[in-house]
Amino acid sequence: MIKQAVVGLTRRFTVDFRQEVWHFFRLDMAEKSLNELSRELRPLFTKGSDALARDNFDYAIELFCQILAREPAIFDVRKALREAQLRKAGGRSGFFKKMLSSAGSSPLLAKGQLAIRKDPAEALQVAEQILSNDAHNSGAHKLVVEAATALGLTRTAVLSLEVLMSNSPKDRDVAIQFANALADTGEVVRAEQILADLSAMFPQDQDLSLALKNISARKTMQKGGYEEVAERGGTFRDILKDKEEAASLEQEKRQVKAEDVTERLLKEYEERLKTEPNNLKLLRSMAELLTQKKQFERALSYYDRIKSTEGGNDPTLDRAIAETKLRQFDQQISQLDPTAPDFPEQTAKLQAEKQNFQLAECEKRAERFPTDLQIRFELGQLYFHAGKTGEAIAEFQKARGNPHRKTAALNYLGQCFARRNMNEMAVRTFEDALKEKLVFDDEKKEITYNLASVFEKAGKPNEAIKHYETIYANDIKYRDVEKKVNDFYNSQQG
Repeated sequence: MIKQAVVGLTRRFTVDFRQEVWHFFRLDMAEKSLNELSRELRPLFTKGSDALARDNFDYAIELFCQILAREPAIFDVRKALREAQLRKAGGRSGFFKKMLSSAGSSPLLAKGQLAIRKDPAEALQVAEQILSNDAHNSGAHKLVVEAATALGLTRTAVLSLEVLMSNSPKDRDVAIQFANALADTGEVVRAEQILADLSAMFPQDQDLSLALKNISARKTMQKGGYEEVAERGGTFRDILKDKEEAASLEQEKRQVKAEDVTERLLKEYEERLKTEPNNLKLLRSMAELLTQKKQFERALSYYDRIKSTEGGNDPTLDRAIAETKLRQFDQQISQLDPTAPDFPEQTAKLQAEKQNFQLAECEKRAERFPTDLQIRFELGQLYFHAGKTGEAIAEFQKARGNPHRKTAALNYLGQCFARRNMNEMAVRTFEDALKEKLVFDDEKKEITYNLASVFEKAGKPNEAIKHYETIYANDIKYRDVEKKVNDFYNSQQG
């Protein structure tokens, strides 16, 4: 009875497994805090904030836009800009004023929509230009959402989705997108309430009902199921009154829940596809669920249906297909018999096939979407690890144009130059990468270590030790830094 009760609890929740379970706990790492704003731009933010406090909205907007043109990922600046724009608008515009602003924004909106595929950062700038004169322009806010999503700026998307929701409070698609974005930033309770309110108004809307189920499941996953029980006045351990049995059932819940929910969603989506055979969201959900269950051939068949329906012009779809095939390779490798005499040869063969597929597939995507700098970065990584240094350099030189990949691309470029013993170029490149980093995180440690290694290889131990010491002062256990610093000082004493 007890086990049935716990399983019954888990079956009350459904979850869209379109992303891995870690998605429910992740933090948005693309956006940056104000502390990461470069020193040269900080005075502009101070001036902009002062102008905003004095209601000098045009000057504040101008300064904030200058900062975001250089560093589009600083969320606090984006938030301040949005406040300045909305306060300048002073609420909704009158009809005549709104018509004029909308008419004036049309050419810019068209420009932004053309830029969205090749350069989302440019599209985001264009959208802000429109909003600076028409803060409630829905077309511009939709452009912000699309560009911000492409760039991984989830909280930036939330700012505009909130305005869109205010403009059209009964728009189901906006509500679902807004709720999912809120959940991505950790505001799952608010997201659930938005969808619950709208679902109460439109109880027959299946897409809305499904979205609410998914958000509710995310809330449950995030809470681990315990807070919900606590709200009813108890805990699993209190209810079961047997600590050993409670611990056993909690473990069983973690193991059973994913499989149980996945099966329920598959059946639900299969039934809906009978009446909605061209519903792209359902087809993609089916493909991703089947990938989770390692039914790769079936998953790929659903992806093929999507491509034939929408013409295959979505780079994220190509990436999802590639990832599914890579997981299929991994499954084949895991199924090899390690006791077989030809195990090393079979493993090496499959690994080589996997690497060749991954590289060829990424080259095709780069050819189809030549201005997608994220794909260029991925291709550069594959070339780098395949030992194709010249090809990798060309791709990383393009990828550094992506503000969210600039530092990583420079780090790889420095390593490429170091491989070719172009030590001075490597040093300059690593130093350029370090200028982009204000926070001493793992990425900065890696770049600093790479820079020190180049100096060491070039026979400049004094320059090398300065950088090793920088890491030593912050993280003595990073790689072999402790040994390198100790060895240097021991040699000096000797």
